[in-house]
Amino acid sequence: MTHTLHRDGDAASFGDDYILLAQVAKGHNDEGAVEKLRTILRICAAHKPVNMGNGDLAAFHPSPGSGSPTVGKKDPTPDYEKVIASVTKPYNVAAEFDTREKLEAALRDIIKADLGISINLSNSVEGAHQCCRDTGIKRHSIEYSLGFMDRHNHLPNSQVLEISTMCGHGMVSHNLVEQMIAYVKANDRTPEEAAAYLACFCPCGAYNPARAKRLLEEARTSQH
Repeated sequence: MTHTLHRDGDAASFGDDYILLAQVAKGHNDEGAVEKLRTILRICAAHKPVNMGNGDLAAFHPSPGSGSPTVGKKDPTPDYEKVIASVTKPYNVAAEFDTREKLEAALRDIIKADLGISINLSNSVEGAHQCCRDTGIKRHSIEYSLGFMDRHNHLPNSQVLEISTMCGHGMVSHNLVEQMIAYVKANDRTPEEAAAYLACFCPCGAYNPARAKRLLEEARTSQH
């Protein structure tokens, strides 16, 4: 099971959302895995991911004074080297790409490196199949998300869910997303600023600020 599985949206909405997650199995391939995980992140960084993280620290992190959504509007600067250097335990690492071409290029280099680390790819089912075909990977397994079922209608609208569920651990709250949408509609923040701020709360690096920016731009002109 992976926390990148439950992103809300239809297949077409994941055209700019490709997550690569490298996982270590304790007692099987964790010996010497720290440097291997760093190598995977270095490979990913060379292909310009939109986000990257190691479970404890992501490339986006709050800038000074950005503890509340009303201040600190300046975009955080992604710090990939800091993420790589801070990998100190055999856990998992993630990289987020906004095009299939970037993801496939990173995958090809990881295949060449032959590090013996399990790789998960999250996208639409057909999108993941396409990546496997293009890179010559024989898929080991596949996981499906059955979606969200709430017959009492307690869930936020789809606009909020698409943005908030990019953090599979629930660190990007629905209320914060609603606040960012309101700021964007009021022209108090640009979609890029709001997306970068939301990404700060996801230490895994699986949050996609590029997709969030697009969804926020769409929210600015919607009637929700």
